[in-house]
Formats: sequence, C-alpha cells, structure tokens
Amino acid sequence: MSARRLAPLAAPLRDGAAALLDGAAALKVLARTGLVSPVRPDRLVGMALSFSRWGTSPAAAYAAGAARDPGRLAAIDERGSVTYADVDRRSTALAHALAERGVSAGDAVALLARNSAQFVIAMVAISKVGADILYVNTGFAGPQLGDVLASEKAAAIVADEEFVKLLQEVAPQLPRVVAWVEDGSAPEDSVAALSAPEALPFPPPGRESRHVILTSGTTGRPKGAARSAPGALAGMLELVAVLEAIPYRARGVTVLAAPAFHAWGLANLSLGMMLQSTLVLSRRFDPAGALELVSKHRADTLVAVPVMLQRILDLPEGERHPPDTSSLRVVALSGSALAPTLATRFMDDFGDVLYSLYGSTEVSYVSVAGPRDLRESPGTAGKLVRGVTVRLVDDEDNDVEPGSTGRIFAGSPSTFEGYTSGEDKDRLGALTSTGDVGRLDDGQLFVEGRDDDMIVSGGENVFPAEVEDCLHQHSDVADAAVVGVDDERFGQALVAHVVLRDGASATADDLRAHVKKALANYKVPREIVLHDELPRNETGKVLKREL
Repeated sequence: MSARRLAPLAAPLRDGAAALLDGAAALKVLARTGLVSPVRPDRLVGMALSFSRWGTSPAAAYAAGAARDPGRLAAIDERGSVTYADVDRRSTALAHALAERGVSAGDAVALLARNSAQFVIAMVAISKVGADILYVNTGFAGPQLGDVLASEKAAAIVADEEFVKLLQEVAPQLPRVVAWVEDGSAPEDSVAALSAPEALPFPPPGRESRHVILTSGTTGRPKGAARSAPGALAGMLELVAVLEAIPYRARGVTVLAAPAFHAWGLANLSLGMMLQSTLVLSRRFDPAGALELVSKHRADTLVAVPVMLQRILDLPEGERHPPDTSSLRVVALSGSALAPTLATRFMDDFGDVLYSLYGSTEVSYVSVAGPRDLRESPGTAGKLVRGVTVRLVDDEDNDVEPGSTGRIFAGSPSTFEGYTSGEDKDRLGALTSTGDVGRLDDGQLFVEGRDDDMIVSGGENVFPAEVEDCLHQHSDVADAAVVGVDDERFGQALVAHVVLRDGASATADDLRAHVKKALANYKVPREIVLHDELPRNETGKVLKREL
C-alpha cells in the first residue's frame, strides 16, 4: 500500500483520546517495516473489500493477503506449504463443514493442535463462522482438558490425531474435526479432506470472533482470557506500537518456534498474517532443527520462549554453528522471565538481535527490551511500548516512589475483557494487574517477581527471581528455580532447585556460597536440590507447584 494511499490515516491517528500515536510517526514506522509499498489498484480494492467483509479477524488478514499476493507462501510445515490464496479458499470450505456440524456465530470452538498449516486453516475457518476460538494447551492431561472444554462450553473441537483417544474419554459427544493426521492421510473428518473441495463464499457472520487464550495454569486451574478483535483504529495503534518496539519486516520469513496456542505464539502468528509474512512451523521444538529452518528458509525472524534459547546454547559446538543464521534480524522472546546471563550469552553467539517482550495473557504487551537495553541493563524488561500506561502501587493501591518496588498495573489498546468464567483480574480504573511486582528506573521497567511468589523469611521479603538470577550467573548453572517451604524458625525458607551444565561439578555448598557473596544472608537458600531438569509446561514456564 503506497504512502499516498495511507496518508488519510494520519488524521484519525492524531485526533481523539484513542490516538496514541502521531499519524506521521505511524507512517514512518509502517514505511520502515515495508508495509507501505506500491500495490496494484485492483488488488488494493480486493484488500479493502476483505477488511470490509471480515473486519479485523484472521479471515480478513488472509483474504487481504490473497487479494494482494495470492501466490505468496503463507505457511510452511514438515509436510509442505500453503499460499495465502490456499488458506483463504480452504478455510472457506472448512467453515462450511463446521456450520454443517452445528457450529454458528457466538459458539466456542476449541483448537487443540500443534503448530502446522492445519492450525492456521482451522483458525481462519472458525473466524469465518464467527465462532470464538478457544486455544487449548497441548500439554493438558485428561481431567484438565475435560474441565476446560466443559467450563468454556465448547460446541466443537479441531484437534490433532494424537489427542483423539483422549477426547473420546473426556468429551465423546463433542463434534470433532481432525487437524494433523500422523500418517499424512486425509480421512473424511480431517481438515485436509473437509477443506479440499471448492465452496461457495461463506457469508459474513455479523460478529467478529473472540480469541480465548487459556492462562498457563502454573499455580492453579487454567482460565479463559477473552480478547475481541480490535477495531480498525485500535488495531492500527497496536500494530504500529509493536512494530516501533520490535523491527519486524513485512513479507519476511518467520520461524515460529513458540507454540501458537499460547499468547506469545498467537501474537506472532497474528502479526505475521498482518505483515503478510511466511510462517515456518514445526510441531515440536528441536534446537538444532530450529537453526536449520532459519538457515534453509533464510528467515529474518525467530520467535521463541527463553528456555528454547537455553536449549540452543546447550547444543554441542558442532551442531550450533554449521547452519548459516546470518539472515536473522530479530529473535523475539516472551512467555517467561529471561535470565540476564542467557541474554548476553545468546547475543555473544548470534549477534545483537534479541528483543524480549514483557506482558501477560491478560494485559498483552507492556514493555520491550532490545539488544542495547539487555547489554546495558541485564535483567531489564525494557522500555514501555508506546501507548502503554503503567502504575506501580503498594498494597493500598497508592503509587510508590520512583525507583521503589510496587505491584504492576498496565493498560494498552489491546483490551482484556475478563475471564470467561466471570472472574476478573485486579484492576485500577482502566489498568489491569500483571500479577507481578517491579520498579521503574530511568525509564526502564524491572520485574522482580510474581506478586504471589513473594516469600517472607524471618520477616524479610524475598522475591525468587532475584535469587534465581544470581544462581544463573554461576558458570556451572544451566537452570534454576526458587520456592518457599514451611520453616518452624523463619516461617518460610528458600529452597533452590538447580540443573547443572553438562560436565559441571559445583556442589550445593558451592552454590550457596556464590549466592552469599552477592545477596543478603536471608536470601541464601536453606537448601539446594540438584535435578537433571526442571518441570516445565508447553510454553517453558517452570511448574513451581511440582517443586
């Protein structure tokens, strides 16, 4: 789209309370990203009609991509590739199949699938029906899965074949479509078969799908966090704000290693379709395989969670360096805390390409730490994304002094509507709690830990993240997590669970001495337990309840 055709957007971006970005600045960001570029008039009309028909849903993005460049690859997985035109056409056929199975606008359709082209086609098809898309964690056990499907009132489910047996046990009556089929065949109830025939256009449903993302459930039952598609102005503000903080490029190639059912993976899938990028998808993360995909497809972006970088750095030297990763411009991270030493070690190996986003399922994005931030202030969560408002408050909801620690409340153009159960996060006006505590220091946000993770030991407040960061700075430590346990003398005591690097010889006493040199005595773990690995969920978060 040319700068001349985008110029009318400048006024609405400048005016009104919602106009958080100046129009000229927005155009500059869009031009740098490559979204402002010449488009044939007939294709421009097709793109405009797509958004008029489908709003700002996934259906609109892929229909617009098909109108602009129908032959451009939209997704590549282990079995092949689909173009933007393929996704638009096949999702229309699948939308008809879902409607024939009783799905209608306003229903919830669960999507239980690993990263693949089938995931993308199913997501777009559900949005064409106008049903809400319930993204289900592929790591759920049977009882958890059954509970989520019942509590969220799923009307149907699209699931990979590997989950069919489990679904027969917990939701046998639920209408089902199979996404990924292990042997590559196309049974009649599969996405491959149902999306194959040509179909008449699907009528717009009159409502836009909501995305229902489940919280990670690391400390309790997962809850559905609902988020509607943004309006045109809010969507533009959100897109430009993120592009200003992280230098993604339009029509590039992104290796999406983070799971697409998770907020971070889904956010980048959504960005990719808006940027008309090619998404390279693999169903399971393999550190050497991810580097090979970057090399093979000359990817400019890798989207991951921090533990994936740790696994890449743990590769033997010969497996880590043969692939040519010089095409990488951005390695985008989120989903869990980024250890300071992990950030610097990765950039020392792969260049200053790391961008770490801090946010949550509920508040979306808050801040981004770029390479310079991570070099100059290890441990920072970065600068606030433009358009984001943050307040740090004490237990009485009073603002804390600059540089002091407080509970983090944030608000952005991306609105969290509350949990589908009717519950809600703590709020301060339009701001929502992130569940973390932190401080603002010289324009940088530092997240010190979970609000509910705080350990009171001998009357002193300890946030595990500080002790974990200290342990990570020991050269023998590959992974660490700190929890509080009951203690007769101190009320609570700290126990550190540590994974050593291959060949490392540090003892528990060595690690305690290391912490004691850096931190106050009351922050030294009473006990250090060595493990082969720490329990983590599908998105890389440590399951502290299991420790």
